[in-house]
Amino acid sequence: MIRTKSLFAAASALALAATTLTAAASAQNWQLNPTYGTVNLSGGFTPDPYWVTLQSGGSIDSAQSIGGHCRGFVANAPDVRLNFRPGSLPLIISVASDSDTTLVINGPDGRWYCDDDSGQGLNPSIRFNNPQGGQYDIWVGTYGSTSLRNASLSISELYSQ
Repeated sequence: MIRTKSLFAAASALALAATTLTAAASAQNWQLNPTYGTVNLSGGFTPDPYWVTLQSGGSIDSAQSIGGHCRGFVANAPDVRLNFRPGSLPLIISVASDSDTTLVINGPDGRWYCDDDSGQGLNPSIRFNNPQGGQYDIWVGTYGSTSLRNASLSISELYSQ
C-alpha cells in the first residue's frame, strides 16, 4: 500500500509540474499576430538600424509567465515578429526609451532570451553573435509597471542602442 501511495504521489506531482510548465510557456503566445507588424530582413540590410516605434508594456509579468530570468510587464501577443536570414554579422535587438524597458524574445530555436539593462541607460539589448535564421518574436516590456510607455525597437547588425 505504501508503494502505491508513493507512486500515486509521484504521478500527481509530475502532472502538476507539467501543468505549471505548460501554463508558464503559454502566457506569451508567439502564434498571435504581432501588434506592430512583421519585419523581414536579410544580412546586410539597410537602413541599419531598422526602427519600429511602439508602446512598451502590458499586463503580464514575464518573470512569472516565462521565468525568473525575465523582467518586465509585457502583452500576450508579440510586439514585433522578425523573420531574419543572417549574413556574416551579429544580430542586435535593443530598445531606446525614456522609460525603464525590457526585452523578451522567443528565438527560432524556441528558447526565451531576456534582458533588462544591457543597453544604454535603463534600456535592454540582446546580441546574437551567430544568429539563426528564422522567426524571432519580440516583446518590449515595461519594468515594474503595467503602464504603456513610448519606445523604439532597434534591429541592427552594427549598433546597440
